[in-house]
Amino acid sequence: MALTHTQLAAMIAEVAVLHGAFTLRSGRTSTYYVDKYRFCTQPKILQELGAMFASRIPAGTNRLAGAELGGIPLVAAASLASGLPSVFVRNQKKDYGTAKQIEGILEPGDRLVIVEDVATTGGQVLEAATVLRDMGATITKIIAVIDRAEGARQNIEKAGIEFDALFTVQDLGVQPQPNDQPAERT
Repeated sequence: MALTHTQLAAMIAEVAVLHGAFTLRSGRTSTYYVDKYRFCTQPKILQELGAMFASRIPAGTNRLAGAELGGIPLVAAASLASGLPSVFVRNQKKDYGTAKQIEGILEPGDRLVIVEDVATTGGQVLEAATVLRDMGATITKIIAVIDRAEGARQNIEKAGIEFDALFTVQDLGVQPQPNDQPAERT
């Protein structure tokens, strides 16, 4: 039986929301951290997330993508739930074997949805989108599990890509503190 949005948010919060002092990928500090590996490794949560991703994939999408490392289990779950094939985006080209940055089959003209774990500024997922676009793909949407509401939506939409999130940090019961907010950009 499928969980409600509220039930799934509570499960994710219980296993993955940590409180303390953390440095984020962006270099900023935060009083909380959402440990993606703590929710991406739970079968029931992955199954539910896969179904949620599948329900939000736009018509005409023919492939999914996920960036290493946290996006890989998510895109696998979304692929299983939707029936769409997927590709994996490496952070860098490997320097052995086929020396590829994209694993799986990607054709020019493919229409992709990228699934993301936790979106803060959107930097990593935008890097993956650039790699995919450079290979001839069209990115129809980026769907994150959790939006920290710290600039990802604005940065992704500024890049001309639709953004969606299954949850916000507020859905997980986190009330960001002033030092968790993005710095003013000049």
